Amino acid sequence: MTLPVLITRPGTRGTVLAEALRREGVNAETLDVMQLQALPEDTTMRQVWLNIDQYHKIVVVSPFAAGCLSEALDRYWPQLPVGIDYYSVGQSTAALLYDQLGVRVHVPPPRESEDTSEALLRLASLQRLSHQRVLIVAGEGGRPLLADTLAERGAQVTALAVYRRRLLTPSSPVKARLATGNYRALIVTSGELLEHLAKWCQPAALNQPLIVSSRRLATLAERLGFCDPIVASGATPPALIAALART
Repeated sequence: MTLPVLITRPGTRGTVLAEALRREGVNAETLDVMQLQALPEDTTMRQVWLNIDQYHKIVVVSPFAAGCLSEALDRYWPQLPVGIDYYSVGQSTAALLYDQLGVRVHVPPPRESEDTSEALLRLASLQRLSHQRVLIVAGEGGRPLLADTLAERGAQVTALAVYRRRLLTPSSPVKARLATGNYRALIVTSGELLEHLAKWCQPAALNQPLIVSSRRLATLAERLGFCDPIVASGATPPALIAALART
């Protein structure tokens, strides 16, 4: 059997990516190294959901965050409030919001080379935000770039964490693969995961192809010692598969 492509994406998105790779004839292996866990609803979160109609813009950073938002709006708002502009970094998040809520979502334009927060922040409608209330729906931790930049542009920003990421120690077989580089390529779309896995990557693995979803991750990969980061045009399965074809 050909060497596997290792997938680090957790949950259903990892399953979708693995299935897409297998349809292309790729031997894909999903690593169980991160779990996403929805946070229990507290008073602060409930208040945000009840007052969702007071926000002018909602920025959703990931498909898991989109799922949490959709579930809450379905629970509290049988009829979705009008007049809210929705934004997401990636196409997968936008597609999920459209599928579950029926809303059109602003994303970085096709001319942008990557789906990143930086690309989203270049949208004309996010440049001047005085007197605008903006909600960012995300996971715990993560980069403050979106919140800080939107606040600098005049927005009143509420950053709401709706899930947490739990890093898991790789199994012994996975540790062995990372030590020996016994795989075709490694796909990573999260800086947190990249730093986590680098602890077990020996020189053989550091010299194997690494596929990342942004130049920011490529820079981090090089700093961690990876020698061959390949930048995909985004984090969608087609973008990652196209990058794999360049290995």
